[in-house]
Amino acid sequence: MQDAASPAPIESALLNDATGGAIRHGYFTRSGGVSEGIYRGLNVGLGSSDERQKVMENRRRVAAWFDLPIERLATVHQVHSPDVVTVGADYDGSRPDADALVTAARGIVLGVLAADCGPILFADPENRVIGAAHAGWKGALTGVLENTIAAMEALGANRDSIVACLGPSISQASYEVGPEFVDRFITENPDYERFFIPSATPRHAMFDLPALTIERLTQAGVRAESLGLCTYPDSERFFSYRRTTHRKEPDYGRQISAISIRET
Repeated sequence: MQDAASPAPIESALLNDATGGAIRHGYFTRSGGVSEGIYRGLNVGLGSSDERQKVMENRRRVAAWFDLPIERLATVHQVHSPDVVTVGADYDGSRPDADALVTAARGIVLGVLAADCGPILFADPENRVIGAAHAGWKGALTGVLENTIAAMEALGANRDSIVACLGPSISQASYEVGPEFVDRFITENPDYERFFIPSATPRHAMFDLPALTIERLTQAGVRAESLGLCTYPDSERFFSYRRTTHRKEPDYGRQISAISIRET
């Protein structure tokens, strides 16, 4: 198996400043992995057609960045839902259908995968509760962000103490949608029309998923920021489902965003 440099994830200033080192997090890029070809780098997607042993080695490297074994890396089978699972210290490696995870247990890494959708990491440093959510347009619209916050509260978090950060995701400049997509959002909330601007294609629009995500977070009562990084144009650092589709490539990798409460 080809060796590579260790992963070097991007970090959020908001999360670092708020947690003071008690909680560690990282928005991992393609760097530091062993996958090759169209999956080059740190592909952690078990749903991809990449060689499974390479995906598992990449996942092991992510867990090792947190000084933990791969058995303590908790992920879910993401299905674009509003559903959240609570992970305990007895985590058994299962991957239920859901799109967010929360825990108050130390020594567990919560991870969500993305390749254009929004990865959001949450932390309440005062009450030592964390969360991770995968929010594409459907998850954001149907409540996965608000449900993650509520699940954290069920573990003892205080909404006023929660901070959240949106990692690398597709930006408005790269997200063209059709009229039926726009209608779906405006039917949900007429005010959501402001998240769309006209595109060069007649009757199509460019959608601002990051802006919707941050607004939903702040309206839910938590402090939130976005890293402001778009996955689509940056093929060196990020996998992108939409870019893969436009290039007519057969498959794509997934990057991971992860967070953990330190054991000491």
